[in-house]
Amino acid sequence: MALHKGQGEEERRLPFSPLHVLTDPLGAMQLAPALHRLPQVPVPPDVAYQLIHDELMLDGNARLNLATFVTTQMDEHADRLMSECRDKNMIDKDEYPQTAELERRCVAILADLWHAPDPAAAVGCSTTGSSEACMLAGMALKRRWTARNADRYAAGARPNLVMGVNVQVCWEKFCNFWEVEARLVPMEGERFHLSAEEAVAHCDENTIGVVGILGSTFDGSYEPIAEICAALDAFQERTGLDVPVHVDGASGGMVAPFLDPELVWDFRLPRVASINTSGHKYGLVYPGVGWALWRDGAALPEELVFKVNYLGGEMPTFALNFSRPGAEVVAQYYAFLRLGFTGYRAVQQACRDVAGYLVKEIAGLGPFRMITKGDQLPVFAFTTTDGCPFDVFDVSRRLRERGWQVPAYSFPEGRTDLAVLRVVCRNGFTRDLADLLLADLRRLLPELERQPAPLSELGMPRRSGFHH
Repeated sequence: MALHKGQGEEERRLPFSPLHVLTDPLGAMQLAPALHRLPQVPVPPDVAYQLIHDELMLDGNARLNLATFVTTQMDEHADRLMSECRDKNMIDKDEYPQTAELERRCVAILADLWHAPDPAAAVGCSTTGSSEACMLAGMALKRRWTARNADRYAAGARPNLVMGVNVQVCWEKFCNFWEVEARLVPMEGERFHLSAEEAVAHCDENTIGVVGILGSTFDGSYEPIAEICAALDAFQERTGLDVPVHVDGASGGMVAPFLDPELVWDFRLPRVASINTSGHKYGLVYPGVGWALWRDGAALPEELVFKVNYLGGEMPTFALNFSRPGAEVVAQYYAFLRLGFTGYRAVQQACRDVAGYLVKEIAGLGPFRMITKGDQLPVFAFTTTDGCPFDVFDVSRRLRERGWQVPAYSFPEGRTDLAVLRVVCRNGFTRDLADLLLADLRRLLPELERQPAPLSELGMPRRSGFHH
């Protein structure tokens, strides 16, 4: 359901260039089509295109959007493949068996990359993104807990899910939609994500699982997955409670295997039951595709998998969405095939190198304090030093004048006093673009330093640019 509300329509002249409507220039310039209801008559395709094209010029430049984790650049061959597959429905596996085969290969590649005990036995599927993948993983955790605690659940026991307050909003949505208590561990001091100690402290007999984030959207840091699993191992020895872990690797799941191979966070840890990632983030594919994988069939309750036969053959399906594009899945397989392990490593290392360069240069400017250094995800956060006559919201607002979208936002519960800027270094954000960002930042600083105080203290509202 759209959240936009229509506005009152009135007759508007259409100030359109006659050059675009050569067959009937005067007729096409009489009245503009309605915006919030269907026009009464068709609009010529070139006119419709130009109207929409012109409006979209007001959107930001995706390449300069340093807020989003989502891929903004693929090569022409990927574009061609996606165009060729734009009419394929991913759910129609009987009609499009080779697209289904490419999906199966992608699951096998990820299972191998994430060290599943038996990649051939790992269970997984593509999704529209990590948000859907997280919903599926959460449903599996709840169903497994419910099966183990059927009598207590029937008697009113309320399941809970333990996670840091820094989780992506999809986890709070999951808990709301599926009636699970969200046990959000607040930040404290310089701890900006979940710790092993805090994870265990919030677990009890009603805990369906612990969510560990491999790459926090707030600052780019990895949560200590191995430490959390070790603490839960000790917790099981003391209490007998077996609490599984889901790893939200929306970004880090496609970074750590290539840049941090010694980091143990995946299915090498027996307590990790499931992992998700976003193919459209550091998986290097346009939106929207995500992936959800389970260690084995036992981790995904069979009753959650539905079988349908009205598409031409009996096909298992486990997803919130039914019909969805197959083009992004094909593009994911293309990226895997095109780049291979060394290609992905080169791309992600280039992103991390740019992040490290920016961290060093921004720290040297004087009025900023770095919160993270971009040495985990190629993402870093920084804030202003004490006594600055400007704040991070002023910096974000001024950078946007030059087209840069650098989000400014306050941290959540436990550190609401801390407001930061965050920069996401993605494929396509080159050293040259980083230098242009630095040049603009240096150019703005003298003006910002002449302010009497941060504009938020002078009555201007703090406008957050954080939506990812």
